Amino acid sequence: MTLPKTKAARQQRIIELLSTHDVRSQADLARLLAADKVEVTQATLSRDLDELGAVRVRGEDGHLVYAVAPEGGSRVVVAAEDPAAMDRLTRRLGELLVAADHSANLVVLRTPPGGAHFLASAVDHSLLTSVIGTVAGDDTVILVTKDPRGGAQLASELLDAAERARTEEPAALGSTRRRTS
Repeated sequence: MTLPKTKAARQQRIIELLSTHDVRSQADLARLLAADKVEVTQATLSRDLDELGAVRVRGEDGHLVYAVAPEGGSRVVVAAEDPAAMDRLTRRLGELLVAADHSANLVVLRTPPGGAHFLASAVDHSLLTSVIGTVAGDDTVILVTKDPRGGAQLASELLDAAERARTEEPAALGSTRRRTS
């Protein structure tokens, strides 16, 4: 990954790392950043964590890990995918998703006019680990997946989640199976 050498880019990468890894110490975080060719001093890293409002919470394995609150959301800290945000995404999919198509690692979602930003925001706040970015227009959202061939799977999961939301069948996004039809 190539990052610009700016404070904003570094802090955004820290947020991404804390959202996707169990980071137990500043040294762990410094190693993850170094893997992205971002070198920081301990003092800079400490300031960044403070400015981002990072706190240490118990991870799934019981160890303390760093975490930050989702952007624009509540100050409740999450260490991975947020189930409440995933529920909001599933509801938004049921309300707004008209069609989904894919190509390689891209997914194109269609919404009614004016709905794309609402759906893209729900995807962004869900912290789906397979999605590295979204772009929203008026009625179209483009999702980019980490997996070079992940578009088909993600499109299928989003369509299934939208259908479940419309029929009010509760099930977690990501636990769906691919359609065989």
